[in-house]
Amino acid sequence: MSARRSKLESQPAFQRSGVGLHSGIATQVSVYPAQPGTGRSFVRVDLPDTPIIPATIAAVKSTTLSTELSANNASARTVEHLLASLMAMGVQDARIEIDGPEVPLLDGSAALWVEAISSSGLSATGQLPLSQRSITEPVWVYHNDAFVAALPSEHLRFTYGIEFDLEAIGQQWYSWQPESQPFATEVAPARTFGLAHQIEYLRSQGLIKGGSLDNALVCGPEGWLNPPLRFANEPARHKLLDLVGDLSLLGVPPVAHYLAFKASHNLHVQLAQKITQIITPT
Repeated sequence: MSARRSKLESQPAFQRSGVGLHSGIATQVSVYPAQPGTGRSFVRVDLPDTPIIPATIAAVKSTTLSTELSANNASARTVEHLLASLMAMGVQDARIEIDGPEVPLLDGSAALWVEAISSSGLSATGQLPLSQRSITEPVWVYHNDAFVAALPSEHLRFTYGIEFDLEAIGQQWYSWQPESQPFATEVAPARTFGLAHQIEYLRSQGLIKGGSLDNALVCGPEGWLNPPLRFANEPARHKLLDLVGDLSLLGVPPVAHYLAFKASHNLHVQLAQKITQIITPT
């Protein structure tokens, strides 16, 4: 894949800028249309030779509280919200130029990405494309009581459950069927969330440097520090958003019912890796 833009990629379809959740570094993202069949990829325009990082499972470098991709001695972190938006809105090919190490968090959701895609010149159908492939036998990964599975199904569906000791969250579920429920209104607005008692520790580990009450929901023993929520089960919907973004690394995930409970980026990626062993990515 050439680092140079083609004629098709001469003008960005849209641009957005902001601060990265973990690095705290301000970056700008410029998304260009790409040649059909080339897939989605990141290009680090701030580095010599503008290295390309394909948005594929093989490029996953780290899954610590976000998904980070790496290739050609370059990396791009916290890619899941943008990738989920592109795939769910039907954009299968895109050149994503970024001038730093981490995709901006924006408001903590995918709503602003979806808004940008919808008003851009990208060939967006507005709906997640259906794969010609399907899961014929259950595939799953787990760690203790957390798991994520792909179950045979006639329809593409994503279901996510979470459980926390904090009363304001508790146990909650959300199920999304792309064919009948718009991603733009049902999933994209759900924001990332964190627990108040973990913030100091995470920052001591060099994480969430760019997190704030403006771009993340924060929950403590007394409830949410920055209400109101956009949905009663906004945290579960956000976890589902993360799952969609991680599975976008398959290109178009095969038709299945994707079911997760208390899972993580690490488990999402493990499932995608198992799927690549039985189905060729599209």
